[in-house]
Amino acid sequence: MPVRPILRYPHQGLKTVCAPVTAFDDSLGALADDLLATMRAAPGVGITAAHIGVFLRVTVLELDRTDGVRLYVNPEITWQSQETMIHTEGSVSMPGATDEVTRPRAIRFRYQDADGKMHDEAAEDFLAICIQHEVDQLDGIFWLQRLSRLKRDRLVKKWEKTQG
Repeated sequence: MPVRPILRYPHQGLKTVCAPVTAFDDSLGALADDLLATMRAAPGVGITAAHIGVFLRVTVLELDRTDGVRLYVNPEITWQSQETMIHTEGSVSMPGATDEVTRPRAIRFRYQDADGKMHDEAAEDFLAICIQHEVDQLDGIFWLQRLSRLKRDRLVKKWEKTQG
């Protein structure tokens, strides 16, 4: 479970649409383990394979240690509520930068597990926000794109000053 280097904003890889996973084998398990170790070291609550330069549709979430680790392979949002909520978001690829993003409060989504078995689930509130955030990343949409141009420009300038 090595900690892997994380791509930093504005790396072009963060705009890459990730390919579906087709091989459910030991290498997928190893990738999931590396993602978990990397996410915990960052630290963060979610990470995608794209964050470490592996452009496959894999994400790991650990909202808190008691809730456990969640692995989503080929996740896809199938429904979203009209009701929205505002939540502060950030990224392991842009440490220290956060801002408020508005997203649907509830979603339905499907995904595969490490063995390739398909699951359909519902999520709301923080879990729904996290899944939407990570699915965006798998689709090549960095969270900053969910901000107004003014907020995005301000945040990027502020973040760049902290990067030396």
